[in-house]
Amino acid sequence: MRKVIIAFVLMLAAISAAESAFAQNGVIKEFSGTVELKNSNTADFTAAKAGDIVKQDTVVSTGYKSTALIEIGSTIITVRPLTRLTLKEIRSSAESETLNVSLQTGRVRVDVKPPADRKASMSVSTPSATASVRGTSFELDARNLYVISGNVLFKGTRGEYTLITTGCESAIDEKGIAQNPLSLGYAAYLPPMPVGTQSYASPAATTARSGTQTPKNDTSNVGVGIGYKGASNE
Repeated sequence: MRKVIIAFVLMLAAISAAESAFAQNGVIKEFSGTVELKNSNTADFTAAKAGDIVKQDTVVSTGYKSTALIEIGSTIITVRPLTRLTLKEIRSSAESETLNVSLQTGRVRVDVKPPADRKASMSVSTPSATASVRGTSFELDARNLYVISGNVLFKGTRGEYTLITTGCESAIDEKGIAQNPLSLGYAAYLPPMPVGTQSYASPAATTARSGTQTPKNDTSNVGVGIGYKGASNE
């Protein structure tokens, strides 16, 4: 009988530990304009308000001139206007946090600042790219990335991850590969070609510096890419 009781207690402890590892939710800290939420168990969007709980698999949508500030553990997501995203995975334990976001369209700013005794793993996926971080701040739309602070591993639908560091930017080119920031910077310093001839700088490099890139025949959702150099002051 004693062994049965001990086994039952251990089972309850295991269940409690498992639940605590998945119990974290987000919260709408601030918003402006039209912000809507759709939970995984509902068919319709509802108007969001400050203090609303944002659970795993919740879809967040912002309208024209609308923004939302979502806090999830040690991560702050600033949802820009005309953006739709889904919180695909939210996990938390005593030692670590895991957050995965699917950005269908639009643009977000992400700030990840975990305490010294915890690890935070966060990724944002778009139809064209994936950005993975562990303690940093960055701006991302469907194809363009600007790192405000820290390091971001960035990749497209093809190729390997590229490390993008503080103050650098990258874009997914027409082949679906994340561009090396060094190549973009080099192209910026090349002298201009004579009028009427092709410029040295590739279209991908030029558009990455301006914050937007829409390849020919592109059918993916491309967000509003405002110049990221000034985005950190917003």
